[in-house]
Amino acid sequence: MRTYSCLQLVIWTCIFHMVDNSTLQGKDSSHFLRRIVNLKKDEGKMLHRAKRGWMWNQFFLLEEYTGTDTQYVGKLHTDQDKGDGNLKYILTGDGAGNLFVIDENTGDIHAAKRLDREEKSLYILRAKAIDRKTGRQVEPESEFIIKIHDINDNEPKFTKDLYTASVPEMSGVGTSVIQVTATDADDANYGNSAKVVYSILQGQPYFSVDPESGIIKTALPDMSRENREQYQVVIQAKDMGGQMGGLSGTTTVNITLTDVNNNPPRFPQSTYQFNSLESAPLGTHLGRIKANDPDMGENAELEYSIAQGEGSDMFDVITDKDTQEGIITVKQNLDFEKKMLYTLRVDASNTHPDPRFLHLGPFKDSAMVKISVEDVDEPPVFSKLSYLMEVDEDVKEGSIIGQVTAYDPDAMNNIIKYSVDRHTDMDRVFSIHSENGSIFTLKPLDRESSPWHNITITATEINNPKQSSQIPVFIRILDINDHAPEFATYYETFVCENAKSGQLIQTISVMDKDDPPRGHKFFFEPVPEFPLNPNFTIVDNKDNTAGIVTRKDGYSRNKMNTYLLPVLIFDNDYPIQSSTGTLTIRVCACDNLGNMQSCNAEALMLAAGLSTGALIAILLCVVILLTLIVLFAALKRQRKKEPLIISKDDVRDNIVTYNDEGGGEEDTQAFDIGTLRNPEAREDSKLRRDVMPETIFQIRRTVPLWENIDVQDFIHRRLKENDSDPSAPPYDSLATYAYEGNDSVANSLSSLESLTADCNQDYDYLSDWGPRFKKLAEMYGGNDSDRD
Repeated sequence: MRTYSCLQLVIWTCIFHMVDNSTLQGKDSSHFLRRIVNLKKDEGKMLHRAKRGWMWNQFFLLEEYTGTDTQYVGKLHTDQDKGDGNLKYILTGDGAGNLFVIDENTGDIHAAKRLDREEKSLYILRAKAIDRKTGRQVEPESEFIIKIHDINDNEPKFTKDLYTASVPEMSGVGTSVIQVTATDADDANYGNSAKVVYSILQGQPYFSVDPESGIIKTALPDMSRENREQYQVVIQAKDMGGQMGGLSGTTTVNITLTDVNNNPPRFPQSTYQFNSLESAPLGTHLGRIKANDPDMGENAELEYSIAQGEGSDMFDVITDKDTQEGIITVKQNLDFEKKMLYTLRVDASNTHPDPRFLHLGPFKDSAMVKISVEDVDEPPVFSKLSYLMEVDEDVKEGSIIGQVTAYDPDAMNNIIKYSVDRHTDMDRVFSIHSENGSIFTLKPLDRESSPWHNITITATEINNPKQSSQIPVFIRILDINDHAPEFATYYETFVCENAKSGQLIQTISVMDKDDPPRGHKFFFEPVPEFPLNPNFTIVDNKDNTAGIVTRKDGYSRNKMNTYLLPVLIFDNDYPIQSSTGTLTIRVCACDNLGNMQSCNAEALMLAAGLSTGALIAILLCVVILLTLIVLFAALKRQRKKEPLIISKDDVRDNIVTYNDEGGGEEDTQAFDIGTLRNPEAREDSKLRRDVMPETIFQIRRTVPLWENIDVQDFIHRRLKENDSDPSAPPYDSLATYAYEGNDSVANSLSSLESLTADCNQDYDYLSDWGPRFKKLAEMYGGNDSDRD
């Protein structure tokens, strides 16, 4: 028992050391710790140990084991194990069964695979022992830790494969550029596997690196960007504190020197030469100059200026921000006759100088610019930019109202002639003397119609008509009191029949086309012929208006329904202008409030309440009714006068109905049937009844048809006449022709031609023709008295 007691004490000591060095403590470890603490508290007393006996042979394991056999981890053993094989050891927890295997009879633990601390550095497992027969645990389950020891199997790695940095040029030695960082996956708490040291492999002697922090710094002073701008530095990170056998990694750092304004501008040449025509407009670009600055960006921005002195008032220089060039421009009008050559001094300076480098010298440069002025044939020049002339509107024709002058600026001093641009004086009111430029009038002026005249005068060189100039001339027409005042509007004035004396019935105002400088002032008076009007009074209100006031009580429309009141109006300008305006004052019926009701005298006879509009409507209706009656009567008369058939040739397919039975055979006056049978009895020059011709045509006389015995020829002649008749209707019609001929011995026996025959014709031969002609013989064969 004493031997076991000593053994258990050693095991507890080992377990306490393990728990003290481990980052993870299990419940059994804390249980052991409580036991030790209780032992200290009960120091001096008799201690009784609970019987328990786990035996631990090893708690650490190396990573990346490369042996052929499995790596031995440790052994589990309990006091209850008598070595008879009745106990069975079981392992559970992290990696149990695949990474860690246990011999269930002996309790030996082996690592079945290679372990990597960087993947997992700590494994927590639980062990228990059970009775094979009963399956009961003989010891409570205990937890233990397996920690993987690190080896140097990982090289340092930088956070970036490529770094980019910049540092201003001309920086001092030791100026920080950038910091690079490398990490090592090995255990930094175990040996030097993770201790990294930095060194520079490429980039010396320009840069250096701090071995501990990895900060890259400048190693040379006053490095110039203009000489070299880009640098590539290679940095190495090595573990094991940089000792032999350590692993390493590298990275590349691209370092750019940024620009500073350490270079002044410089002109590539000291003198520039430009030419300019003397007629060059203001702002004309004459040329460009440029100073070179090796700096870049805003450090190379320049500003050009012309130094005070010759030509500074005639020329200007502007800076082109895109190209950093100076542009010489014309500032004032040039004159070859006055000065032919200008010499300028142009300065170029930096706009953003750096105070740190002012000791290097002034950051500006100067160059001389010579500008030659070339002569050109210039147009005439007027003495003014514009002319303003004033003239009275009553000036006589041909009067001179002003003068313009122009001269030739060239040395030739050519003669100038003047003219008026007629596009600006279409009415030809003004003209100009071509030699001396005197402007005079051609027509009378009227301020009221045209108060201003704006004309253009042209000056042209006689020797070179292409050289001409124009100038505007503004002519103001001054007013003359040449218009009399008149009523401002037409006044419809009325006075009530019940008006009282002194009652204002109208306020009149006037207008005047003139425009006197002191303003209008008008006066109102009765005309001298009627200085005192018994009915009305004119009252001047002294404000360019006048009032018409009644002078008696009551007016009668029956006696006088309209009064004419002449008013004399005159102004106060010189010469005084006056006019007479006549007011027509009607007498009207008004109500008690003075509102007009009626002004016509005829209205007295009309019924009360009948308005003027109603009277006009009634009158209009009467006029329309009378017009309709007249038109109807005229139409009726025209219908009665028109004959039934105008010509015997004009037979159409018309149906005419006559409700007249006639008087039998004895009625010889009803209708002239003879014209239908006898061609000799036809009437000429009669118009047709069924067509109203627009123009009365001259009826042409045709060849007598009775001279032709051929009936077919007769029909063709009639058809031709009908087709060529301009008054024929456009529609199809039927013409009937009957022709008996003229070869009968007895001629015609019809009584239809009796009216056309001679009244003294002898009809006695009818008695000899037999009983058939007895009736005719009785009618025509008797004596004259019987026929009468």
